[in-house]
Amino acid sequence: MANKITAIRGMNDIYATDAEAFDFLISNAEAVMQQYGYHSIRLPIVEKTELFARSIGEVTDIVEKEMYTFADRNGDSLTLRPEGTAGCVRAVIENGLTHNQVQKLYYTGPMFRYERPQKGRYRQFHQFGVEVFGLADAQIDAELIVLSARLWEQIGLDNLELQINSLGSIEARAAYRDILVNYLSQYQDRLDEDSLRRLHTNPLRILDSKNPEMADIIAKAPKLIEHLDEASQAHFAEVKAHLDDCGIEYVVNPNLVRGLDYYNRTVFEWVTTELGAQGTVCAGGRYDGLIEQIGGKAAPAVGFAMGIERLAALLLDKNLVPAQRQADLFVVLFGEQVTRPGMVLAESLRDAFPHANVQMNIGGGSVKSQFKKADKSGAALAIVLGDQEVAQRVAAVKPLRDDSPQETVAWDDLVEFIGTKLN
Repeated sequence: MANKITAIRGMNDIYATDAEAFDFLISNAEAVMQQYGYHSIRLPIVEKTELFARSIGEVTDIVEKEMYTFADRNGDSLTLRPEGTAGCVRAVIENGLTHNQVQKLYYTGPMFRYERPQKGRYRQFHQFGVEVFGLADAQIDAELIVLSARLWEQIGLDNLELQINSLGSIEARAAYRDILVNYLSQYQDRLDEDSLRRLHTNPLRILDSKNPEMADIIAKAPKLIEHLDEASQAHFAEVKAHLDDCGIEYVVNPNLVRGLDYYNRTVFEWVTTELGAQGTVCAGGRYDGLIEQIGGKAAPAVGFAMGIERLAALLLDKNLVPAQRQADLFVVLFGEQVTRPGMVLAESLRDAFPHANVQMNIGGGSVKSQFKKADKSGAALAIVLGDQEVAQRVAAVKPLRDDSPQETVAWDDLVEFIGTKLN
């Protein structure tokens, strides 16, 4: 017997209640996006490796260790996307979408990172991303946060904490970087291996370390928010004012720096304590320099991404995913000559009641077993066809949720009759 082929480690099949949670979350997210006037964009999952080296930064963990990169048959270096923003920026540049116009876009799909699989962290994972191009105003930063809060309310999540910070301008951050390196250099003997590696390449990421042995060093480190330029201070104050006006509670976290190099000014995360170490379920911020960095004409931009797996896990833990919709009608078939007229009947019912769930027994079986299926489906009515009913062009309509009597109805009158019962 051949060895059984299994899924790749860290890449999971999503089915049953997990798939229902995905669908529930994504459909609600799309509805909120459309309520705010955002538009869908579909992006490739494979991009040129250079795109991520330019956008994410060549000295980040993602580019150095975590990307799925390969050469195609032409020898070009390609990468499965580790995140969605860079590909969306590439798309708006390539298709001229930012020429004198604002773009509000959203997308969803799988991302790929070669990480150690653990709860809430997988090698193939799914994100719902939102990006806005062409607006520098603090109001759009606030809108993204407010619309994400609206989504949490809509799906019933009330245990998420909003953390915000400002990374300032690129110039202010460069000056702060030198201050931070000087401070951290005093403690090189206490920094872990990752932090020592980042000290002169990406020192701000050290502030995001979860190593408890470095907690006191990080707590006493100079705060970027105390070294902001005046324009960034004003921008951040306006973001907070909009959040206050909209009743959005938040915590200013001066150590919130985000894991990607391209962010500036506003950054934010929605976090939970209910998923262990992987507590961030939504994160984003402003990245005004990225379009130019990738090769386009300079334009402001801001966005965020939600982790679908983590949010779906929260929804399932809290029983917030609605049960899969039950059938309204179930067509029971028995006899030698019923399969073809039975299918025609089922289709005519779907035409007449486009919002109804109409299921039909396929594969035979006794009348008793079919009625068990009909009852299990949750249908209100069973529509019964046997050879005799087909010959007489009638159907038996049996209520399944009360003690009303079964009635025989002519095919021509069936839609009207069922309509009175369903209503």
